[in-house]
Amino acid sequence: MLQVDMSARVRSIFGKGAARALRRDGLTPAILYGRGIDPIALEVNTKIFTQTLLNMRRRNAVVTLDVEGGEGGGKRHVLVKDLQVDPVLDTLKHADFYEIAIDEPIVFSVPVHYTGKAIGVELGGELSTPATSVELKGKPLDIPDCLELDVTKLKIGDRLTCNDLSIPEKTTLLDDLDKVCVLVTTASIIPEEEEEAAEEAEAAEESPSEGDEAPAEE
Repeated sequence: MLQVDMSARVRSIFGKGAARALRRDGLTPAILYGRGIDPIALEVNTKIFTQTLLNMRRRNAVVTLDVEGGEGGGKRHVLVKDLQVDPVLDTLKHADFYEIAIDEPIVFSVPVHYTGKAIGVELGGELSTPATSVELKGKPLDIPDCLELDVTKLKIGDRLTCNDLSIPEKTTLLDDLDKVCVLVTTASIIPEEEEEAAEEAEAAEESPSEGDEAPAEE
């Protein structure tokens, strides 16, 4: 899993007016929370944070956050849990950091990447990928950036399931081994059972990840 370093400062001003003032000064309001700790209000450099997010490219990443000032100071291992973006200006408005212990297992949604071009597609079939990600449980640094499946040998009517995934050691796959990841079909419409599988996968992706909910902040 990707590891990145960032710095932040304990925030001492609050409220909507204060948040707008921070943004004008090139800072993004943030909050750090987690199990067993009181929430800590932070501010981060917007330009540096934006570049860090671009480097992460929506991948799972453990951020070593060096917090300066106040009682919450020190280095902490966190995940970027949530981002609020201005819908008009497309600028950062707020960030949530969730503190984790890197030596304890946690559940991550890991993307599945499909490589190659299926034989069945060459013969006029259609490739369907009901599973765009799967759930893995393990220590953060043991979780891969993605899992790959080679579809080259798939003929029309063939499929690959979670049982065909190469799961890294020290991690556990939480999805059903019979869950369809990819298939080649001749129909322009996905078979009913695969459509249901796709809908279930989409619903699972939209559900919140395991962990505490972000505390409310004024």
